[in-house]
Amino acid sequence: MRKTTLISIALAALTSLAGPVTAQSGRFSPAITVNDSVITQYELEQRMLFLRILRAPGDVAEEARKGLIDDRLRAGAAEAAGITLSAEQVAAGMAEFAGRANLDTEQFVAAIGQGGVAPETFRDFVSAGLAWREAVRARFLPRIVIGEADIDRALSVTAQRGSGPRVLLSEIILPLTPDTAADTRDLAEELTGSVGSAAAFANAARAYSAAPSRDEGGQLGWIPLTNLPPQLRQIVVQMGNGQVSPPVPLGNAIAILRLNGIEQGGEIDPRNVTVDYAQYLIPGGRTEATLAEAARVRGEVDTCDDLYRAARHAPPENILRETRPLPQVPGDIAAELARLDDNESSVALTRGNALVYLMLCRRSATLAAGSLPAADIPVVSGLVDPDGPPRINPELGFGGGPTRAQIREELVGQRLAGLADGYLAELRAEANIVTP
Repeated sequence: MRKTTLISIALAALTSLAGPVTAQSGRFSPAITVNDSVITQYELEQRMLFLRILRAPGDVAEEARKGLIDDRLRAGAAEAAGITLSAEQVAAGMAEFAGRANLDTEQFVAAIGQGGVAPETFRDFVSAGLAWREAVRARFLPRIVIGEADIDRALSVTAQRGSGPRVLLSEIILPLTPDTAADTRDLAEELTGSVGSAAAFANAARAYSAAPSRDEGGQLGWIPLTNLPPQLRQIVVQMGNGQVSPPVPLGNAIAILRLNGIEQGGEIDPRNVTVDYAQYLIPGGRTEATLAEAARVRGEVDTCDDLYRAARHAPPENILRETRPLPQVPGDIAAELARLDDNESSVALTRGNALVYLMLCRRSATLAAGSLPAADIPVVSGLVDPDGPPRINPELGFGGGPTRAQIREELVGQRLAGLADGYLAELRAEANIVTP
């Protein structure tokens, strides 16, 4: 697998810098004191080298100084909160960070070592971030409440969910269970080293993936980059066309992606909008009786799911619910839906001898081009061959857009980040920071 990373771009220049910098005398002398903790000149030099390898923007010397000061404040806050990290947590954090560069930990450490960065520098950098994350979650997480309305807003076209860069991907999603976790991780590692070509990736997807895209060899249409969990976005944006990602744990699954294309995107293109809408056909045309029935239903429903209960006495064929790309929606319905917000309704249309109670369930721009929503994808009920591919799980994969659980997690992360920034600012204001 090709491993073109930011690291390889910067190593040649950095290797020549490593000797003179680390040879300076007094490199272990105190450079900064943060409360009772000392930052040495060596640590500053190491952080500068590390930031250059990562091609961090801004003044590297200033960013190294600020970063180390903040790390000391973060570590102090974690210690005060009783947060301690296990060796396994640190190792997992290092592996996750290295994975963003499409490397494992050993490869990453070897690569930065060529630029003069010690393994301990990488370890301490990751440990400070992990301890801070745990301290922030312990302090603030109980205060955060994410409601269903918050999730609805975050998923909406109005909130520009679906705008920005779009990626063309193929996916292999390996389901995880406690009984198969070790074997699945071994399989994921094996696959990443053997599925570099499009054909090999497609064959592996058909054989091993549990996502609905399996039947298409794992291929997805164009999707917004924001369909992907944050940990995968960071990896994908550093990949080149035809490159395969490392295995990425996603809780109940492991994902492997192949990047087939990327476009910068921008505002949401109407052709990328999908509408989920429902129709209740009320026999009798437009009369006082049918309008009264529509008014009754409107008073009893808040969402499209309520429509089935409110119209439970109607024949099943009189209640229709569809999800279609906007260009495929009949013109009169599309025009009426354009006037509605999510969960609003209209009785402006008739069909034959029926009044149409039309309801917009959801307007979305997150579905993969050419895909169906998860609810429309049949689930394989079992395996004919016990050694064959796993049962398809419609909730896995990225073609259907982010799930509500993923959005909830994303919103919690955003709120925690804001609270963490404020907390760190307080710690800076209260700290005794001395530069000799």
